[in-house]
Amino acid sequence: MLIQPLLTVREVAEILKLKESTIRQMISAGKLRAIKFGREWRVTQHDLAACLDAHATKLA
Repeated sequence: MLIQPLLTVREVAEILKLKESTIRQMISAGKLRAIKFGREWRVTQHDLAACLDAHATKLA
């Protein structure tokens, strides 16, 4: 069961201060997990956080 709201590509782009096309490229490349409803993509907050964690610079 889905508990958290789904974010649109536009909302993710606004949060990350990126273009919508960049977010779509990340989804297509498999860097950002998303769910497709009809013609639109949706991203959970958990998947957005996981993407950011995976791409964060790791300092030892």
